Amino acid sequence: MRHDFLPFSRPSITEEDIAAVCDVLRCGWITTGPKTAEFEQRFADYVGSAGAVALSSATAGMHLALKALGIGPGDEVITSSLTWVSTVNLIVLAGATPVFADVDRDTLMVSPASVEARLTDRTRAIIPVHFAGAPADVEPIRRLAAERRVFLIEDAAHALGTQYNGQHVGHRGTSIFSFHPIKNITTAEGGMFCSKNDALLERVRRLKFHGLGVDAYDRHQQGRSPQAEVLEPGYKYNMTDIAAVLGLRQLARVNALNARRTELAMRYRDLLVDIEEVIPLSEPPYSMKHAWHLFVVRLDVDKAGLDRDEFMRRLKERNIGTGLHFRAVHLQKYYRECMGMRRGMLPNTEWNSDRICSLPLFPDMTVSDVDDVVEAIKEVLHEKSLHVTAPSIPKENA
Repeated sequence: MRHDFLPFSRPSITEEDIAAVCDVLRCGWITTGPKTAEFEQRFADYVGSAGAVALSSATAGMHLALKALGIGPGDEVITSSLTWVSTVNLIVLAGATPVFADVDRDTLMVSPASVEARLTDRTRAIIPVHFAGAPADVEPIRRLAAERRVFLIEDAAHALGTQYNGQHVGHRGTSIFSFHPIKNITTAEGGMFCSKNDALLERVRRLKFHGLGVDAYDRHQQGRSPQAEVLEPGYKYNMTDIAAVLGLRQLARVNALNARRTELAMRYRDLLVDIEEVIPLSEPPYSMKHAWHLFVVRLDVDKAGLDRDEFMRRLKERNIGTGLHFRAVHLQKYYRECMGMRRGMLPNTEWNSDRICSLPLFPDMTVSDVDDVVEAIKEVLHEKSLHVTAPSIPKENA
């Protein structure tokens, strides 16, 4: 067993990254300023977007998108239940109704058919989720959205460096990225709103900083304009230069970071192929490039003889950290008790929600770390096979 704990994730921070942050701290301008403006431009150039707005989080970006589109009471927004709760919370907080499309059982992303089946006259937006570093099949969904005059917002929190049909996620339409510490690059906390819609970009820039008619940092005056007036009530979601300079440093090596993630993921694939109790995700069948934000597996609880939570606990006892991405939103306490959602609504989502587990994956891991994870998995499964009991999985109609 490992002597030291291997976390599920750890940001890749170099001494040069730290020095760049220290330079900003010494320069006298630490809030939104020239580094944030540079980060926005370089990020837009990298993904191929017309414009980008740096924010305090991806959640802020989703909030501003829904606000800018005027989504509210009586509106419906189609998305996945197998995602982080922030998107669904924001839909509800806007007064709108979340409508969940079931996911593909083995890619964990909504399909165009599952989205189309949930379109109604009240649908105002569709939010497909690019999952674990792989892209959702957004082109057919984009056509559906255009036919119905529904806005498409791509949740690209997992997808920096991901490519779909030869283009970076973020190249077309509107997308929102995350820089949380577990993501492929980090600004500690932060997000980026990207769009080719100039009017939407302008509105998001205004809403992110109190509704002022100019940005928090005026690129022409190299400072904040004293003549700025409030054009509408806004929020306080701007990114700081302290965060942005870290983002700049990380973005410059994102391809190398993702290449390392890919190398580790391929090692996992090779070593797990003969462990029948552990089922990795399938890659989508269309043209794409995986960014390997997460390495997700599902535990075959019938063969393993234990449930997912116990599996994760036993790995932790062996100094292996794991993640859970995600427990289905529609089965969370609030959504069950206050919105009438129930088990049985989304069979593929629920099957995965009960079995899903994310194994350690971050660029500073070694190949021997991967070997340790797989060896610990084998130990847990072998130990359990000696004392097999029926796993506790909720009934589909419970």
